[in-house]
Amino acid sequence: MNAPNSNLGATRWIGKRVPRKEDPRLLTGRGQFVDDVSLPGMLHVAFARSPIARGRIVSIDTQAARDMPGVHAVLTMADLAARPIKLLSFFFTEAEIPITPLADGHVSYAGEPVVMVVAETRAMAEDAASLVEIDYAELDPVVTIAQAKAAGPIHPGMDSNVAAEIGDEEIEDELEDKLAASTLRLSHRIVHQRISQSPMETRGVVASRDGPEELTLWITCQSPHLVARWVSLALGLPDTAIRVIAKDVGGAFGLKNHPWKEESAVIVAALLLGKPLKWIEDRYEALTASNQAREAEMTLQAGFDAEGRLTGSHGIYDCNNGAFPQGADSNIAVHMFVWAAYRVPAYAFVSRGWYTNTNGLAAYRGPWAMESLARETLLDRAARQLGIDPVEIRRRNLVYLTDQPTVTGMGIPLDDITPGECLEKLLDHFDMAAFRREQMAARAQGRYLGVGVASYVEPTGSAGSMAPMTGELAQVRIEPTGKVTATLSTHSQGHGTATTMAQCIADRLGVRYEDVSVFEGDSTRGGFSPGAAGSRQGVIAGGAAIRCSEMLADKVRALAAHLLNANVESVVIDDGMVRVEGAPEMARPLAEIAAIAYGEPDRLPAGFESGLEMQFRYQPPPMTFTSATHLAVVDVDAETGFVKILRWISSEDCGTVINPAVVEGQISGGLAQAIGMILLEEMPYDARGNPQAATFKDYMLPSISDVPTFEFVHANTPSKTIGGMRGVGEGGAIIGPPTLVNAIADALSPFGELGDVVLPLTPARILDVIEQRDVSGVHAPEPVRAEPAAPAPVVAEPEPVAEAPASSAGPEGDWNMVLKTPMGPQAMLAHFDVSAGVLSGYLSAPEGRQDFAGGTVEGNRLKFDLKVEKPMKITLKYDLEISGDAITGKCKMGMFGSAKVTGERA
Repeated sequence: MNAPNSNLGATRWIGKRVPRKEDPRLLTGRGQFVDDVSLPGMLHVAFARSPIARGRIVSIDTQAARDMPGVHAVLTMADLAARPIKLLSFFFTEAEIPITPLADGHVSYAGEPVVMVVAETRAMAEDAASLVEIDYAELDPVVTIAQAKAAGPIHPGMDSNVAAEIGDEEIEDELEDKLAASTLRLSHRIVHQRISQSPMETRGVVASRDGPEELTLWITCQSPHLVARWVSLALGLPDTAIRVIAKDVGGAFGLKNHPWKEESAVIVAALLLGKPLKWIEDRYEALTASNQAREAEMTLQAGFDAEGRLTGSHGIYDCNNGAFPQGADSNIAVHMFVWAAYRVPAYAFVSRGWYTNTNGLAAYRGPWAMESLARETLLDRAARQLGIDPVEIRRRNLVYLTDQPTVTGMGIPLDDITPGECLEKLLDHFDMAAFRREQMAARAQGRYLGVGVASYVEPTGSAGSMAPMTGELAQVRIEPTGKVTATLSTHSQGHGTATTMAQCIADRLGVRYEDVSVFEGDSTRGGFSPGAAGSRQGVIAGGAAIRCSEMLADKVRALAAHLLNANVESVVIDDGMVRVEGAPEMARPLAEIAAIAYGEPDRLPAGFESGLEMQFRYQPPPMTFTSATHLAVVDVDAETGFVKILRWISSEDCGTVINPAVVEGQISGGLAQAIGMILLEEMPYDARGNPQAATFKDYMLPSISDVPTFEFVHANTPSKTIGGMRGVGEGGAIIGPPTLVNAIADALSPFGELGDVVLPLTPARILDVIEQRDVSGVHAPEPVRAEPAAPAPVVAEPEPVAEAPASSAGPEGDWNMVLKTPMGPQAMLAHFDVSAGVLSGYLSAPEGRQDFAGGTVEGNRLKFDLKVEKPMKITLKYDLEISGDAITGKCKMGMFGSAKVTGERA
């Protein structure tokens, strides 16, 4: 962390609970959301959607819809094809499967848009859409992960339903030996239900073509800058032709990273028709047709010695990607961070995403949260099996500051995480011994109390390792009036960035918080950034705002020193006044200095640029970790299975706290979502692929009575970033679920082990444990019993397999290869040379060329290492096999696991 400049005044704004700048506008109904936008001549859009999950489109009859009053156009994919668009992922990569704005020849999930109607009002458009007649040849849908594994591919041209895959199926001998020799080898399974992001403001877009290749969008999104870049690449239009505006956004949570099918259809239609078009998703569409999240299964194995210390671990993760995910995903982050806070000698994994005939996958607050849920609930089960207190098993395995610097089992360097310290600080605020006495007394009275603890670290403020995850730009100027105007590429969907950035600027510039205005929400203001993604804005934009303000303050001091005939070192800016230490009579209002900077160039020092403005783009360290430990106390009613949360304590280390109220609000929001996921929310599908929760009567969100008053303990260790901040936006939704599950499991322990976790933990599922019978009617997978590991059986040596004959052409020459990375397929040209059995050559991609040497050739098998410096230092280990003109194999990518390689001779 950089220490504050010694020339700063006494008034500090960082760390204060100041009123949010956004609140007066939002609380008095003066916010501007997409549906508030109205343009001259604007028309409205509604969609005719598929009522089936899978089938071929036989015919579409739109005549009745076209004849309706007020209808201007009825469009199918054949019409939209006149203006091609590529639906890209968050990483700006194309999918392996065709994804079109409207269904093209076949439908792949219930609710998929097939026909769009453009009319003078939304009601007219909906009425006309209901008259579109579509004939389908229905096929049996693939709905679940289990079905996806067994069924043929749902997408033509694919070999299977595997959407993404990384890792190794087999456990290597060294890890297997560690697990086999463990005192306890425990396998623990989590089945996470599908959820809807359910933002308060549904998706929506207004698209207006302002010229032949000029486009203005008002869209509910997480970053106008990212949407402008996405649309530019998707349509092949230059960036400068696209303006994206999003003044206020009512929640996003990952769903609104970029446009998807419906928004893309509206954009293309606006370009084709030359008229402004508006589409606002209604709540029925939001629940049944929007992309969804979280449906996944994970089996986590871990070994422990007799004292409860970890010996090794292995994870198997499967994720339902739906039909058209916003990015095919096997969720590598689950494995990167599953043991990041713990000392585990070895970890390996295999991870897959699966295509099904359901709504596509999108991000949701902390998309990798399964790692904490699986790990922390497994640790509590292990503690009970070993007779160790759950707090103590964490103390024996967590990473403390005294253990650092160190490297995780996945190769991630650690030097300033504090999960252990957060645990100790939390326990200073909770008397565990007193609770256990209260718990025993309550059980004697027929009340079942439980306490749950969970610890984690979260990667925040990532920049430089993925295409969209960049630094942040701050532009700050002091107006001739002395007021301060800042333009940033941040974007709030409730984050309070206009407040926190103003605090950073006021703190370092020496002005009043009230005198700073922050502008955001327009792609033509500021520079590119992904906005609200990955708990990054406080870390990176805060650092940019701080450093930019410091640079501007230096400029003010230089000018003031010249005008007042003083030393620069003696000039202090505080509360909007420029003072000279030891000479109070020389104090001047900042407005006076600013007026001279703009309007009296003859009074400026030589070489001094007129005006008072500065900009700075901050490129932070690749990753900044936030640490936390949470504790929850619950009361489980043994008669009804209802859970009441009595107390919740958050001990979070988010570094320098810009505004405690904003930090606590972010944590609270994530925890409310965590409570919903564990106890209430579920988006089920029936056997025909129909979503079964179409209203909030069926899809149950937490209410105010479900959410307790949270207690906060701030364990602030400044990070190595400018300002010392750590991200906090996603933490509550990550650490909240295992905290609550562990509390419930502790309350239920007199009745038996909760075992494998199948979410949500409805009252009926809790009664399954209490009454030891199938009350819920949902049979959870049979839990794997935790027993001391038996000696490994002796396995007969397999018969030797003859090697495939070497290709007569040999490996020399050029090969077109594809590496299936976690961010999407990466195409490259490989060139191989062989001399005296030594392999050399290069790999070339649009990002650049990388040479290698010292590889080996054994028959048809090629092995070589590639040392990559950017975006991060990593050694890629290729192990390939040639069969004729085809090449296959894998690449070990360090912390990212093993990825498949396929290709053919060029």
